[in-house]
Amino acid sequence: MPKTDSPPGHPFPDDLAQAQRDLHRAQADHTANSRTLPWSAEPHPGWPAEVHSVSGAVLSPAREASPGYTPGQRAEDDRLRALVLDLSERVATHPYWATVERGETVAARQALKALGAGAP
Repeated sequence: MPKTDSPPGHPFPDDLAQAQRDLHRAQADHTANSRTLPWSAEPHPGWPAEVHSVSGAVLSPAREASPGYTPGQRAEDDRLRALVLDLSERVATHPYWATVERGETVAARQALKALGAGAP
């Protein structure tokens, strides 16, 4: 297994480092896509604000109606969720983790996350 440019003490295999970078990118894509979606996946009429009867303070804000996801939005959300899950599994179950000493696993995992955090 070739090793990539890794933090000292954690020579990650290239395929593991790439999977982590891909995971960061997929998570960012999923987050960005989620911000464009209606608040409810299914159509929902919303609700009025709940206001305290004496003080008039808003106890819970109103929520506007949601049209729900379109079939295209649902398909893209499902695709991105599946990609994040696949990459998470690939990173978590990589054979490299069996070679890390028991007391070093958390430090190695944090180093790998930091390596992937710089992904575009």
